[in-house]
Amino acid sequence: MSLSRRGVLAAGVAAPSLYGLGALAAPVWSLPPVREVNESEHVWIPMADGVRLSARLFAPAGAEAEPAPAVLEYIPYRKRDGYRSHDTAWGRQLAGHGIAYVRVDVRGTGDSEGVMVDEYDTPELQDGVAIIDWISRQPWCSGAVGMRGISWGGINTLQVAALRPKALKAIMALGTTDTRYGNDAHYVGGAVAHTNLQWGVGFKAVMAGPPDPANVGPAWQAMWRRRLEATPPIMATWLEHQTEDAYWRRGSVGLDWGAIQVPTYVVGGWQDTYSNPIGRMLETLQVPRKGLIGPWGHTYPWTAEPMGLDWAHEEVRWWEQWLKGIDTGIMDEPMLRAFMPYATWAEVRPAEIPGRWVAEKTWPAAGIKTRDFHLTSEGLAATAGPARTVTYLGDKVVGLTKPEWIDRPPIEQSLDDARSLVFDGAPLAEDLEILGYPMAHLRIAADRPVAKVAVRVTEVTPEGQSWLVSYGLKNLTHRDSDEAPQPLEPGRAYDVSFPLFLAGHRFRRGNRIRVAISENLWPLAWPSPQIVTLSLALDHCRVSLPVRPAEATPAPFPIPIIHAPPAASPPQTPVVTTAPVSPGHYVIALDSPPTPFTWPDIGTTTSRGRWETVELIEGQPNSGRWRQEASSSWTRDAWDCSLGAVIELTSTPTDFVLTEQLTARQGATVVFERRKDSRIPRNLV
Repeated sequence: MSLSRRGVLAAGVAAPSLYGLGALAAPVWSLPPVREVNESEHVWIPMADGVRLSARLFAPAGAEAEPAPAVLEYIPYRKRDGYRSHDTAWGRQLAGHGIAYVRVDVRGTGDSEGVMVDEYDTPELQDGVAIIDWISRQPWCSGAVGMRGISWGGINTLQVAALRPKALKAIMALGTTDTRYGNDAHYVGGAVAHTNLQWGVGFKAVMAGPPDPANVGPAWQAMWRRRLEATPPIMATWLEHQTEDAYWRRGSVGLDWGAIQVPTYVVGGWQDTYSNPIGRMLETLQVPRKGLIGPWGHTYPWTAEPMGLDWAHEEVRWWEQWLKGIDTGIMDEPMLRAFMPYATWAEVRPAEIPGRWVAEKTWPAAGIKTRDFHLTSEGLAATAGPARTVTYLGDKVVGLTKPEWIDRPPIEQSLDDARSLVFDGAPLAEDLEILGYPMAHLRIAADRPVAKVAVRVTEVTPEGQSWLVSYGLKNLTHRDSDEAPQPLEPGRAYDVSFPLFLAGHRFRRGNRIRVAISENLWPLAWPSPQIVTLSLALDHCRVSLPVRPAEATPAPFPIPIIHAPPAASPPQTPVVTTAPVSPGHYVIALDSPPTPFTWPDIGTTTSRGRWETVELIEGQPNSGRWRQEASSSWTRDAWDCSLGAVIELTSTPTDFVLTEQLTARQGATVVFERRKDSRIPRNLV
C-alpha cells in the first residue's frame, strides 16, 4: 500500500523531468498506481578488488518482465538495524510506485566487507560508481539509475555524481554540502568546530560496529576484527588538517560544479546548517536543478514535526521525470521553494512556525535587493556615521545561547547580547522579509596574531527578547584564504567581508533588527590561543541584508503538507548552564543513556548512548575541555556485541591535546581496545 504519513514513513519520494530521455507528454501528473513489492534482505554486490558490499533490494513486482528504473541510497548507517525502518518504509514507497530501491552499506560498515578509514574516502566513491553500474545491468532494472540521501548520503550523492557514472540520470541530495572544509561538521569560518568532536565519537561508535552473522555467516568475527583494527584516530586526522588543503578539497564538489552533469534536486531545512549551500548550488550548477528549504532541522521533510511534507508526491514525480522520461511538469515550476518564517523556531517551538511558502523562478532572484545597515555609535543606520573606533575585549563567554553548529537550536539571545557589541535599528515601520545570504563588511583590527570575529543578526521585540535570525564566524587569519591563512599584524586594520548563514525570515513591524559582535561563539568554536581585543572602525562597518519584496499573490504550493501535533515526549535536550557553576566557570552537559529497542522482524536489540561535557573558565582560553563519550550495542540470542568510544580535547596556546579511545566487547569480554594520545600544533586557530 502507499506509505505517505509521517507515522509510517521514515523516508521520502521525489519527482521527475526530461534530461537525456525522450519525453512522453503528460498534461497532468499524479502518483502512479500502487504495486506489490518484492524484497530481498541481503544481496552481495561484488567490487573489482574482491570486496563484496551488502544491499537490501526493493523491486516492483513484475520488474523482471517490465524493468523499472532504480534509486540508490548508499550510507554507512547499518541497513540491517540502525536504518531499517527508514529503508523498509522508503523502499516500499518507491517500489510501490514503480521505482526500485537499492540500499547499500558502505564498505567496512554494516554487513559490507572491507574496511572504512575515513568519510567519503576514494574507495567509497569508486564503489558508488561500480554499484550504479551493477544496478543498471540487473534484469529488473531499466538501465536508468538515480541516487539520493541525507547528510552522509546527500554528501556522497554529490561526490559520486561528480565522477559521472554512465547510468546515473538524476540525483536528490538532502542536508548536504558542497564544501568539506567550509560547510561540514569540522571547521566553521576557519575555526575548530565542536561538531568536529561530536561527529568524531559518533564515527567510531557507529562505523566500527559488527556485521550481523544472520547475513554474513560465521565470518562476522573476522570481519569485525579487521574493521576494528583499521578504525583510525579520526579526530586526530581531522585536526591535523586545519586549513583547506588537498585533504578537504578532495570531494568538495563546489570547486568544480561542472563535474556534476545530471539533474539535481537539493533539499534542506532552515534549522539545519546544511541548508547553507543550497543557494550556492542553485546559482552555480550548470544542469536542470531545483531546491527546497522548509521549516525543519537536520531531518527529512516527511518526518519533520509539527509540520512536514507528504514527500512521496514530490520525489516520485522527480524520478518519473528523469528516470522514466515522463513530463511531469516539475521543471516548469519554480527553481526554489522556501518557507518564509514569520517567527524564529526558538520563539514558537514546539508549535508550528507561522509563515508561508514562497517561490523563486530562478536563483539568485532578480527581485531580491541588498539593503545596508551601517554600524554607528547610535545603532544601525541607513548611512555610515562619522569616523569612530570602538574596542571589544574578548574575555567573555559568548555563545551559550547558540551552542551548536547543528541540531541544538538557539535560545533567546539576551545573555549573549549583553556580552557583545550591540547595534540596534529603529523599530520597523513595516514588515521586512529577507531571503538569501546576509553579508558582514568590517574594518577590524586585533591586538593578537590569531583572532576571530562573530556576527549575529537577531530580531528584538518591544519586550526586549532577542531571537537569532542568522550568524557568521570568521577566523581572521583566514580573511583572504582558507587554504593559506596568514597571521594578523597586531593593531593593523583589515577590511574583511564574509557571508552569514543563508536565511529566510520576516522581521515584524514594531520590532528591531540587531547586530551583535563578539570575538568568538563558545562552545560552537574553540577559543583563540590568547584573549583578544578587537577594534572596529564603525564608519567602515555594515551588515547587508537580502531584502525580498512580498509577492502580490502567494505562490501555489503543490506538495501536500502534513500537520501533526508535537510529539508527546519531546527528545531529550542538553542541560545548558547559563549561570556559571562557579565564578566564571561555564559547563554544558548532555546525558543521554542507552535505551534498548528490539527490531520485531529480525529479533535484534540495539541501543545507543551519548554523554557530553564541555567547559570553559572565563578569561582563560586554554582552560577549555570538550569531552564526548558514546556507546552502541547489538544483541540477539548468543550474539552480543558492544562498542564504547571516548574523545577528549584540551589545548595550550601552541597545541591541541587530544585523547581518543575505542573499546569493543563480546558480552563482558573486551575483544579490542585502543587508545591514541596526540599533541597537534595549532595552525593559526
